[in-house]
Amino acid sequence: MARTKMSREDALTFHLHPTPGKWEVAATVPMTTQRDLSLAYSPGVAVPCEEIHADPATAYDYTNKGNLVAVISNGTAVLGLGNLGALASKPVMEGKSVLFKRFADVNSVDIELDTEDPDAFCDAVRLMGPTFGGVNLEDIKAPECFIIEQRLKEEMDIPVFHDDQHGTAVICAAGLINALHLSGKKIEDVKIVLNGAGAAGIACLELLKAMGARHDNCIMCDTKGVIYQGRTEGMNQWKSAHAANTEARSLDDAMKGCDVFLGVSAKGAVTPEMVSNMAENPVIFAMANPDPEITPEDAHAVREDAIVATGRSDYPNQVNNVLGFPYLFRGALDIHARAINDEMKIACAHALANLAREDVPDEVAMAYGRKLTFGRDYIIPTPFDPRLIHRIPTAVAQAGMQTGVARRPIVDMEGYELSLKSRMDPTASMLRSLNARARAAQSTVVFAEGDDPRVLRAAVLYQRSGLGKALVVGRDADVEQRLEAEGLADAFAELEVINAAKTPHLDTYKTFLYERLQRKGFDRQDVHRLAARDRHVFAALMLAHGHVDGMVTGATRKSAHVLELINHVFDAEPHHGAVGVTAVLNKGKIVLISDTLVHEWPNENDLADIAERSASVARDLGLEPRVAFVSFSTFGYPVSERAEKMHIAPDVLDRRGVDFEYEGEMAVDVALNPKAREHYPFSRLTGPANILVVPARHSASISVKLMQEMAGATVIGPILTGVGHPVQICSTVSTVNDILNMAVIAACEVG
Repeated sequence: MARTKMSREDALTFHLHPTPGKWEVAATVPMTTQRDLSLAYSPGVAVPCEEIHADPATAYDYTNKGNLVAVISNGTAVLGLGNLGALASKPVMEGKSVLFKRFADVNSVDIELDTEDPDAFCDAVRLMGPTFGGVNLEDIKAPECFIIEQRLKEEMDIPVFHDDQHGTAVICAAGLINALHLSGKKIEDVKIVLNGAGAAGIACLELLKAMGARHDNCIMCDTKGVIYQGRTEGMNQWKSAHAANTEARSLDDAMKGCDVFLGVSAKGAVTPEMVSNMAENPVIFAMANPDPEITPEDAHAVREDAIVATGRSDYPNQVNNVLGFPYLFRGALDIHARAINDEMKIACAHALANLAREDVPDEVAMAYGRKLTFGRDYIIPTPFDPRLIHRIPTAVAQAGMQTGVARRPIVDMEGYELSLKSRMDPTASMLRSLNARARAAQSTVVFAEGDDPRVLRAAVLYQRSGLGKALVVGRDADVEQRLEAEGLADAFAELEVINAAKTPHLDTYKTFLYERLQRKGFDRQDVHRLAARDRHVFAALMLAHGHVDGMVTGATRKSAHVLELINHVFDAEPHHGAVGVTAVLNKGKIVLISDTLVHEWPNENDLADIAERSASVARDLGLEPRVAFVSFSTFGYPVSERAEKMHIAPDVLDRRGVDFEYEGEMAVDVALNPKAREHYPFSRLTGPANILVVPARHSASISVKLMQEMAGATVIGPILTGVGHPVQICSTVSTVNDILNMAVIAACEVG
């Protein structure tokens, strides 16, 4: 990966615009009326004050304490820049606060203390304790950082965590678990050399020893060489605890025959010769920033068998603290923990290591521009892996409960994991019930495009997730080859691969298709080609004859063309009830937009059909439908012939006597904004619309893509409904998860 180019001007502009700094405060309660003010402040605020006074534990219920972390520094060790002082450390602390929010939805306040006196620092932090659910110490020089952390842990009843120490240690441990797994070695047997006896280095070695590394197999080095028993120069109590009984006196000596090198020191500290002297399959974690102790290129030049990790994002295997601290605090806060102990850190490390061994979602590979598969160049998950938020905190919380630091243990761990998914992924809450329904239904779904790696991985996931049985249309040899290329060779035995040459039903399929198409210009040879050679048609025929329960296609061809092919088997065309409904999720809200697939320019009767089909989809997604026929005009103003059908469509529904709310025509703001709707008290909608029926397919497409690109909305669909069978058509840019979601929707027969 190419290193990101960035100038000083870029960095300064980033911090200056649109407003100075990196975060702001936003209210979580309404503050628009006098009643709001009375509840938020005087006199209403007195009630929770009295409750907390009577029972301090209720502060977690009535205030933001339970989701608030303080990021605190005195600026004595800012990044690799040294002692810049408290004020100059503020951009770093603000950045840390933003990372807490971005990756784990933890609110955070940065606090810079203008003192280098450990006593004064500890007093200040301790006195602020009631405000926060946890304290993240940052960029404090050694040895004061050890003194401060230890004292605060003893004096405070909330987690105190020095990320420079323990954050690095946790990620290092996670990477080492997998590196040793690939090397066929055990932590209790390997010889470990660590260079850099500061906060991070000492914490790394302490955590590895807690995980099973033997003291007599570990050598720590600093700028003066090996820290050995009997050495007096440059020693302190924290170094002395790791003094080794060894004849080695230099890093060069220590590296001979060692299995693992951990570097938290300086650029160039390790030479190629040192690497060549290491044991077979050496593990090298050169974590100095911004430049490692030795580059991966230089290490691999002398040892092709080496597994190398660094602290940089432009090399594989980045040891990045953001993989740890947000999720450690998330898990700790959610059990109202008194501390973050070694067991919780070890649980975090093992959860990260296990995650790296699993199949990597498409969105992660897209973010990094390359395919990621567990191996020597991928032993640690990437920071943008969406599974981190629900996998790591659950492991941390479980360990905290087992070791007795939880004030409020979690009773339903499965429910907790699902809540974490919903917290960071707006689609999760809606998809949760669909997944449960799919597991109960155990539907057989055919994936029509078995020549596409995304489709194959989705099919494997569908089956391995216990959602049902997956069939893929393709040739055995091709499917086996593609699965092997995706690192899923073992999945070939699990999947059923099917094509026209293998099915005994081909003649039945062709007879059925000929009866449908003989008066539409198709002869028997045309029908044979469609049934035997076109995978979309073949899969649809399987579904039409009940040989599968649902169908997913469209990942390799444009939806309009796929819809045309499916229409040979089903009546998936305008005026026959077929409708495409797209779910748009943004800022906790779900709106369905239709028709986004079938009708180019629907008339008033088509619009009524679209509304009915959309209402059915909404109910299947757990929503009570409220339909708005949207236009640029609202209830007849301004008058326009182009908007007339939107005005008439509600009348059509009136005559049909449907059982859901609908109204129109209206502008989008009137449909969605309660304040705008107040100007029309006669409106039949009792709340904001959750279904927008639009005048034409092009306006639907524009609306969806505008929301996706400009507002960052999550989009599911279009969900095809009204064809009488569960057929779902993906887009050509679908990820594995998108395809899997559409398979779940097919399995649940949504709409």
